[in-house]
Amino acid sequence: MDKFKLPAFLRRGGKEKVTASSENFHVGENDENQERGNWSQKSDYLLSMVGYAVGLGNVWRFPYLTYQNGGGAFLIPYAIMLALAGLPLFFLECSLGQFASLGPVSVWRVLPLFQGVGITMILISIFVTIYYNVIIAYSLYYLFASFQKVLPWSECFQWADINCSRIPIVTHCNVSTAMGNIVQMNYSWVLDNNKTCINGTQVEQPGQLPSEQYWDKVALRRSSSMEETGEIVWYLALCLLLAWLIVGAALFKGIKSSGKVVYFTALFPYVVLFILLVRGATLEGASKGISYYIGQQSNFTKLQEAEVWKDAATQIFYSLSVAWGGLVALSSYNKFNNNCYSDAIVVCLTNCLTSVFAGFAIFSILGHMAHISGKEVSQVVKSGFDLAFIAYPEALAQLPVAPFWSILFFFMLLTLGLDSQFASIETITTTIQDLFPQVMKRLRAPITLGCCLILFLLGLVCVTQAGIYWVHLIDHFCAGWGILIAAILEIVGIIWIYGGNRFIEDIEMMIGAKRWIFWLWWRACWFFITPLLLITIFIWSLVTFQEPDYAKIPYPTWGLALGWCMIIFCIIWIPIIAIVKIVKAKGNFIQRFLSCCRPASNWGPYLERHRGERYSGMVDPKKEHDHEIPTVSGNTKPE
Repeated sequence: MDKFKLPAFLRRGGKEKVTASSENFHVGENDENQERGNWSQKSDYLLSMVGYAVGLGNVWRFPYLTYQNGGGAFLIPYAIMLALAGLPLFFLECSLGQFASLGPVSVWRVLPLFQGVGITMILISIFVTIYYNVIIAYSLYYLFASFQKVLPWSECFQWADINCSRIPIVTHCNVSTAMGNIVQMNYSWVLDNNKTCINGTQVEQPGQLPSEQYWDKVALRRSSSMEETGEIVWYLALCLLLAWLIVGAALFKGIKSSGKVVYFTALFPYVVLFILLVRGATLEGASKGISYYIGQQSNFTKLQEAEVWKDAATQIFYSLSVAWGGLVALSSYNKFNNNCYSDAIVVCLTNCLTSVFAGFAIFSILGHMAHISGKEVSQVVKSGFDLAFIAYPEALAQLPVAPFWSILFFFMLLTLGLDSQFASIETITTTIQDLFPQVMKRLRAPITLGCCLILFLLGLVCVTQAGIYWVHLIDHFCAGWGILIAAILEIVGIIWIYGGNRFIEDIEMMIGAKRWIFWLWWRACWFFITPLLLITIFIWSLVTFQEPDYAKIPYPTWGLALGWCMIIFCIIWIPIIAIVKIVKAKGNFIQRFLSCCRPASNWGPYLERHRGERYSGMVDPKKEHDHEIPTVSGNTKPE
């Protein structure tokens, strides 16, 4: 009966104000911002940030890069790029979102001319979110398939063809004919005719591992090319639906629900990695695998190669998830005086140490796989899909109690993917929250579930028989140049146009004043080093661009054209929005342009009590005034 009692303020005579929390279930009574809400606890935010930054790339890409680029020597450029590129961008985005309490689109009131950068971030996040949940669906499928006494990819079962083998396959050999001639014959003919190969004349080719054929023939039912779409693979579609249901259930109350789920999804991968490392270290050949990863194979001469430094910078950039919009969105729910500086350092270091730690767990088991198969570690090391769904399942299948280890591994992949996905969807809903706050107050759950439903439907093409080609295409085009362009414009816009010194003053309003020497490093990075590094990576990626293929199968011309259309669609909004802002502004062209290069009149701290003297005259941030020439005294003076 308690739920039918009158609200407390009515029982007291109706004299109290109705708080946002009484009508908005994603806002708590103790939240500082009763309009948008805040994280319930600091740990909710930190774990969400760690979960967003630590993803599949930490497990299936970093160890391979380390092995490929000189082993332990690779950690030197990796650490340097963390300090010069990753951490400065990470700190900038966290500070920006927290200062204004706005998502990645509305936060560009700081520089209306560049608001298209925020739209680009959101669109790229949407494209990536579509295929990223497909990878989660793959993990779910393999997780369910692991609940068997014998792993279905442990041997060449009925689904396999004659090329399925863990050992090299004899294709031809020399035989002696009845006339005494020596001729080379197909090995299948030799067997069919009860002939005998002359010793030492066998011609061999590597067989396809059972796990490789299982991935292609059973899990994906992969067609011969992108042009052969085939039918929807029903069990992958169901796994994709389940993945979206999990995401929707975790986010239906926004950060109030996702902030609790990440206590499991962000921490559980560390438990599994530790278990896999302990198990792997006890296996024969583990030491050989680890030495290939980071030990005896360390090659410091590799540091003279530009490619190694480019790989380090690229891995740091993408691993930390900067310029995707998620860091701004998650930080926008912080309380104003939260120490975002220490948060940035903690999350960045955790992310990078996780990558190093994951490498030990991966290579210890790959070393064992190489040992029992009689191969070199270099012959079994893979990256990306080949590591997660071919090489590692193959290695796990050869362990005692293989299903148990397989369940652990794929459940880890599931949780690694989910908490990154939570943040990506929260980025989208935060943008909607900023644009339509009253609607989101009443309909947050239906809107969140509606977004998940739409993205599920868009992702169905990725679970057809040609689905893996679509996944690879979107990843190749959308998760590359667009993010680099957004990052370059972000740091140039905030530091060079809005003003680095002004931005530092904004940060000090939140975390307190610091000595000038504290900011010396950050000024050097923000003004010069970081943008130069990003521009260098961007140019390098253009120069070294290669048309994508999957499993050595080239994409059709229309597929490549579609890839280019996707990335153009994402970045075209940068000039379009800039033109729209200039057209809407007042005055002659120069006045309009300059007005769009100044903060809007509603730019500043979201809550009035945090504005101080500098932002005392700002307009209510809930009102849109992005195109107006600023008139506020405190925040519009040029540097």
